[in-house]
Amino acid sequence: MSNSVKKRIHPLVKPFSDFIQSETSGGIILLIVSALSLILANMDQGIARYFPAIWESHFHISFNGFEMNKSLTHWINDGLMALFFLVVGLEIKREILEGELSSIKKAALPMISALGGMVVPAILFALINWNAPTRSGWGIPMATDIAFAL
Repeated sequence: MSNSVKKRIHPLVKPFSDFIQSETSGGIILLIVSALSLILANMDQGIARYFPAIWESHFHISFNGFEMNKSLTHWINDGLMALFFLVVGLEIKREILEGELSSIKKAALPMISALGGMVVPAILFALINWNAPTRSGWGIPMATDIAFAL
């Protein structure tokens, strides 16, 4: 941000602006929201009882004869997650082509870490659920790795 723009920021907005511009802000927000969602998901009473109705509420878009009427769950799972993985894929491609991962020597440790971040949670899940009917769900902990890699 240029000096002329920084001078115009209101003193009460400056801490928020500095936080958003830092590289760690996305990770901090993700951790806070994850903790909040775990708390809300495990509540027996209160606001948690409204969640099923919220997730199944429908969002409707129509445009020149094209019409889409899907639940909020569908929009998040198929729409926002596709956008998220597109952005992540583009960022990884940029890093491989011209960034920190542009040589094998620089990329070796992150590649090994990414592989471990997928395999270790899947193996732990499989071991814990070895004889349980839920043992086929090993892909779920494996897929959560990329969001928390931020």
